[in-house]
Amino acid sequence: MPRFFKYKVLEDLRRDAERLGLDLEFSEDLSPLLRDLVVGTRRVGNRLCIQPMEGCDGTPGGAADELTFRRYRRFGDGGAKLIWGEAAAVVPEGRANPRQLLVNEANASGLARIVTECREAHRRAWGDDGDLMIGLQLTHSGRYSTPRPMLAQHDPLLDPRTILDKATGRTAGPDDPLIDDDYLDRLQDHYVAAAKIAARVGFDFVDIKQCHKYLLCELLSARERPGKYGGPLENRTRFVREVVAKVRSEIPGLMLATRLNVYDGLPHVPGPHKNGVPVPFHVPVQTIWGGSPRDPFLPDLSEPIELVRELRRLGVALVNVSMGNPYAVAHVIRPFEYAPVDMYEAPEHPMHGVARHFKLCGELQAAVPEVPMVGSGYSWLQAFLFHAGAANVTEGRCAFVGVGRASLSHPDFARNLKEGRPLDPKRTCRTFSYCTALMRAKHNDLGQFATGCPPFDKATYGPIWDEARAGGAAEAGDPDGPVTSA
Repeated sequence: MPRFFKYKVLEDLRRDAERLGLDLEFSEDLSPLLRDLVVGTRRVGNRLCIQPMEGCDGTPGGAADELTFRRYRRFGDGGAKLIWGEAAAVVPEGRANPRQLLVNEANASGLARIVTECREAHRRAWGDDGDLMIGLQLTHSGRYSTPRPMLAQHDPLLDPRTILDKATGRTAGPDDPLIDDDYLDRLQDHYVAAAKIAARVGFDFVDIKQCHKYLLCELLSARERPGKYGGPLENRTRFVREVVAKVRSEIPGLMLATRLNVYDGLPHVPGPHKNGVPVPFHVPVQTIWGGSPRDPFLPDLSEPIELVRELRRLGVALVNVSMGNPYAVAHVIRPFEYAPVDMYEAPEHPMHGVARHFKLCGELQAAVPEVPMVGSGYSWLQAFLFHAGAANVTEGRCAFVGVGRASLSHPDFARNLKEGRPLDPKRTCRTFSYCTALMRAKHNDLGQFATGCPPFDKATYGPIWDEARAGGAAEAGDPDGPVTSA
């Protein structure tokens, strides 16, 4: 049964938002979402963005595979004009899972095929791809790298949750070494090399990823890290600033973007009845980016705003606003109806999480109006995400509406909007967290199951889910019955 989302009509949702005291607006005029926008030198045909959703479906060597190509064909066919390609590691040791894409010369042809097949599908469906923009997210997973976590700082909130030795269960401690400055210096060149490959194979932009507590995001909060990449804000932002400057210098025609956490949030753990409770902490909390050191529950955008203004000066043309950490602050990054299998139940009504996304994106967009922002946090709204998105675009809270998990189950949501139809209720994401359950399932020969939407993309992902469950994958939310491949 639904726990929170019980809304049949928009007015029910509005009333509940008012009851919760939330500043959420909804518009029944959806036409703003179909207007174009110039980003840099490119015209983007509508305000709908496919968020960077990893499929965990590459080869062991990090090459794109058949499920990868299928996903981007579906995205191209679907009609969203901004396709923000998923996280691809710039070095082998920076992959988050053994099937994550890896950007190198050996895998360049597969990356080119992603672009080619996405554009071909778009042209077949829409006649022209001149207003379609496709990017690739460049990443190093840092603390969440596999098989060996790589720490940018010692974090008393996350170190006890960071397993360095799976055989013994040993977690990170103050004596474990950090990534040194020499490694970070060399890593900058790998970002530049990956950007060159992305540009050559046809991506329109690259995203220097700074979210969800992966390496570059963790550097932003490394106030107690020694050396030139820690301490004052100038040092903590040194890596991204220098990478942006190098890419701009060496690939002047390539557009630059960043998906940026504006607020990390305080880690939570399961409490009584699996409800989320914050981990113990002592103020000042120095390891949360975008939060008040004296009150880590309170966002403070002063540093994120300063960073975005500096990145704009350096040539970044587009910012995707995110927050939270999927491994520790799940309800902040992705307001959900059903908890991910390895997480806790939401400690707040998910609408609070939606409102947090909209509010902080709006504050950043108002502070740096010259840079178009992609807003996040829409999937939980189900059929009403268009109404919220149209209101946010109209009010200037964002330039684009980013659709994440909902794009896995309903990649052609833009077609429904353009044709004046509501979302298909049989394919609308209800945040059951099956996709997360597959991401967390590692017990096969490749060390990682491919992820998608088993409930609403059954023919492809039903058999994968059945295999994962047979091997011991934990249950996700129940979408009115069991998932089968039939």
